[in-house]
Amino acid sequence: MRELVLTEIGHLAVRDSPTPEPGPGEALIRVAATGICGSDVHGYTGENGRRFPGQVMGHESSGTIAAVGPDVTGLEVGTPVTFNPVVVPAEDAATYAGREQHHPGKHVIGVAREIPAAFADYIVVPARNVVTLPEALPIELGALIEPLAVAVHAVRRLPAERLGRVLVIGGGPIGQSVVIALRDAGAGTIIVSEMDAGRRDLVRQLGAEVIDPATGSVHDALVATGGLADAAIDAVGITPTLRDALTSTTLGAPICLVGMGAPQVSLDAFLISTEERSLIGSFTYGSNDFTDAARIIGAEPELYRALISREIDVAEADAAFTSLAAGDGTPGKVLVRFDRNGDAR
Repeated sequence: MRELVLTEIGHLAVRDSPTPEPGPGEALIRVAATGICGSDVHGYTGENGRRFPGQVMGHESSGTIAAVGPDVTGLEVGTPVTFNPVVVPAEDAATYAGREQHHPGKHVIGVAREIPAAFADYIVVPARNVVTLPEALPIELGALIEPLAVAVHAVRRLPAERLGRVLVIGGGPIGQSVVIALRDAGAGTIIVSEMDAGRRDLVRQLGAEVIDPATGSVHDALVATGGLADAAIDAVGITPTLRDALTSTTLGAPICLVGMGAPQVSLDAFLISTEERSLIGSFTYGSNDFTDAARIIGAEPELYRALISREIDVAEADAAFTSLAAGDGTPGKVLVRFDRNGDAR
């Protein structure tokens, strides 16, 4: 089979490897498409220190069941699926159900350096982490479920009563998914602050209002168009965007930090303490968030196709990573297709 290996920081190469076999409790997935996550790009450039030379990355995927381990039931060969990358030990799966991200011994497929992940023709995952795709969902759209699960979880970290007027900072793939998750949660007005015109156009298609922070204060733009936000989700995660979240929300507002743009940020503590805002962290998702994300995508698949900017062949992956790292203006998701123009061998 083919797999994309981070041979060194800033370079991916296609390598031939033996096709793995599923063991007890495991499933083998024939990968159809894998999305390029922002964290993969930051790993490719060495910015986040969470990807390493020799690693096969990839965690936003869809495909079909190719084989299952000897003790696995309920998964038929050929079934279209995706998989939840957050893996907890089997003996703790019931205890941590719905909050798998809190397990101190969890690992995340695509992040754990020693586990070959989904930029490959085939991947082995725990069968309990497999999620069947909704009926009639085009298989490539299954690769959008993982980033949407991130957004579903982030939205659920906010009190439901604060979703009347919500500011989303950042209109990239996670910010776009947050707009979808907010719609599903019944949010009233959704405003996205985004500098890139292409991304502003995309989130408009999803039903959001937009602000260009390059033209002036986000605070002032909100005041001029209906008032400060009742809550905010920062899908960027750097000092300036967190500052915008704190200054553009009402007193007592919750702010969810889901973006991981920088490992350290500075903030004005008085905007939290004296104005009683809450800063809430959000990382990955629980299994319920993941399955609900699959339901949401399945309900309006053609609307959410707008999230995919382009689909590329395996041989084009290194160039795509280089281009994305340089900020090429791609507004949405780039999918690497493993199910065309090449034999999985």
